[in-house]
Amino acid sequence: MNTRAEGSAGASTAQGITEGEIAAGLRALGLTERSTALVHTSLRSFGWVEGGAEAVCRALLDACGTVLLPAGAGDHTRMPAPPGLVRPHNAYWNAVSWADFEQALDRAVPYSPERPVDRYLGAVPEAMRALGCAERGAHPLFAFQAAGEHARTLLEAESPDRPLAPIEALAELDGDVVLLGVSHEANTAIHLAEQRLGRSRFYRYAKVAAGVWAEFPNLGGESHRFDDIEPALRPATTEVRIGACRARRVGVRDLLAAVTEVVRADPAALLCPDPACRCGAALAQRLAYVRDRRV
Repeated sequence: MNTRAEGSAGASTAQGITEGEIAAGLRALGLTERSTALVHTSLRSFGWVEGGAEAVCRALLDACGTVLLPAGAGDHTRMPAPPGLVRPHNAYWNAVSWADFEQALDRAVPYSPERPVDRYLGAVPEAMRALGCAERGAHPLFAFQAAGEHARTLLEAESPDRPLAPIEALAELDGDVVLLGVSHEANTAIHLAEQRLGRSRFYRYAKVAAGVWAEFPNLGGESHRFDDIEPALRPATTEVRIGACRARRVGVRDLLAAVTEVVRADPAALLCPDPACRCGAALAQRLAYVRDRRV
């Protein structure tokens, strides 16, 4: 059922919104102590938050039984592809020489759970890591972190070749995706649906130890057209306002089914037409996938 609230789920004070008001808003969204949710957030979307990103983390932990958050560290570990290694439809850059590659290897650092979360993921995931209450996965480019009853189940699903497996485990638990002030462009679960259809399966590279690099498959592609899925998800989406934040919740199973339907109907769905974008490579992957299964 789609629920929309014109006002706030919890009225914010003149000084901003509090941790308790955020927790109340999350409960109004439908989260409970039995909920398991993948959460994507924008701290700025709430307006001024008393206690900052840590307060949002504590509100999530208070309102939701198990919280799954992104926790990638590719800012530190990421590498170019080595010279001459070109995967079909991979849309990635190669080092121009082995000397250039060796310099990139020297600059990168191996992954560890203590590394800060990628800056582009926002302040809340890094605050959750710094709080020390969440376990963190081990993928050098695309780790998750989780806290709560099912945290270990979600994180143990991930492997070097299956970075999105925690979302598969989330679907098995009948969990949700929660978007707090962000659009579906931040919705990682859409990449899982794509990959099940042979699309958005990219190889990427990371430093894993001193002088050692590795190739990792099945990394996601572009997401700047993912908001096109919103009309298809509207019947399955619950929405409230938490202060100034537009908060939405949708079941992972419902999301995966909707994306599957639209991509099967149109292999270019949720992709842009720019041939220079990774969207073009993702479309080529999907077309090759379909072609190979018709042979």
